[in-house]
Amino acid sequence: MGGCMMKKVLVTGADGFIGSHLTESLLEKGYEVKAFAYYNSFNTWGWLDTFPEDKKKEIEVFTGDIRDPNGVREAMKGMDAVFHLAALIAIPFSYHSPDSYVDTNIKGTLNVLQAARQLETERILVTSTSEVYGTAQYVPIDEKHPYQGQSPYSATKIGADRLTESFYRSFGLPVSIVRPFNTFGPRQSARAVIPTIISQLLAGKEEIKLGSLTPTRDFNYVKDTAAGFIAIAESDRTVGEEINIATGREISIGDLAREIISQINPAARIVCEEQRLRPEKSEVNRLLGSNKKIRELTDWEQKYTFEQGIAETVAWMRQNMGAYKADIYNV
Repeated sequence: MGGCMMKKVLVTGADGFIGSHLTESLLEKGYEVKAFAYYNSFNTWGWLDTFPEDKKKEIEVFTGDIRDPNGVREAMKGMDAVFHLAALIAIPFSYHSPDSYVDTNIKGTLNVLQAARQLETERILVTSTSEVYGTAQYVPIDEKHPYQGQSPYSATKIGADRLTESFYRSFGLPVSIVRPFNTFGPRQSARAVIPTIISQLLAGKEEIKLGSLTPTRDFNYVKDTAAGFIAIAESDRTVGEEINIATGREISIGDLAREIISQINPAARIVCEEQRLRPEKSEVNRLLGSNKKIRELTDWEQKYTFEQGIAETVAWMRQNMGAYKADIYNV
C-alpha cells in the first residue's frame, strides 16, 4: 500500500501537540486531511485554531469524543487511513484519575480498531509511547524490550498496544504501532519538561524549578516525529509491526536544562523542588531508543538536531508566552 494510494486520511487528536504538526505535514505532502478534534461547548479546535485561514480551509474538522464508538465510526467513513493519536498523556494526572485514562486510551483505541474492521480501512496507525518500556533494562531500547506499567498512563498505553496487536493477529487488520520517544517542540503543553524550563526562563526567572535532574530521555523534535508517522504509513513493510521513533541519543534533564539556559539566560540556575518528584518506583530513570527498525523499514531519518529543535521551540514560545502559566506547577 504505497503513499500514492492513500489520499484521504483521518487524524484523531489533530487538535493536540503532535496531531496538529502531523496534520500540517500531511497537508504539505498533498493528503486530504480530516481532523478529529475533541468536542467541547466552547467550539474550540485546540491548536488547529492557530492555523492560518488558508490552511484551515484545507482541513475538514470533525468534532467528537474518541470514547464514543458511533462518532468514531462516522468520522472514519470514506477514509483510506487513520492516524490515531487521541489520548490522555500526562503522567502526574494519571496518578489520581486513572479511570479517564482507561476510558480514553484503551476504549478509544478499541473504537478505532472496531470501526476500521467494519469499514475495511486500508491502514491504521496507533500511537504508542516509549513510556511502555519503563526504565531501560538495556540500551538502546529496541522493540523487543519488555513492557512495564510504571504509571497508570503507561499501563493504559500497553493495553491499547496489545489490543491493536490482537486485531492484527485475529482479524488481519492492517495496523502499525508507532512508538515515539519523548517528543518536544512548538505547541507542547506546559506540563512537559522542555516548555516548563523555557517558560520559566522567558518569564525572567533566575531560579528554574525542576523535579529530578538525573533521568535521561531520548528527545525527538516534533517535525521529525510527524515525518516518522508518515514514513511508517507510506511503507508496505510496516503492517503488523511496532516501531520506535527515536534519535538514539540520550540527554539528562539536568543537561537539557543547561542547554536551554545557555540559549536564553546563562545566568539562571536550577533548583530541585520536592513536589515535582515522581514516586520512586514510578520514575523512569533512563530512556534511550533504537531507531534501527524504522530506518530498515522506511526512508525516515532525523532531520533536526536537539539544539536546532530547542532553538525553534524557544523562538515559538517567545511569540506565545500568553498561553503558558509560568508560576504554577502544571500537572
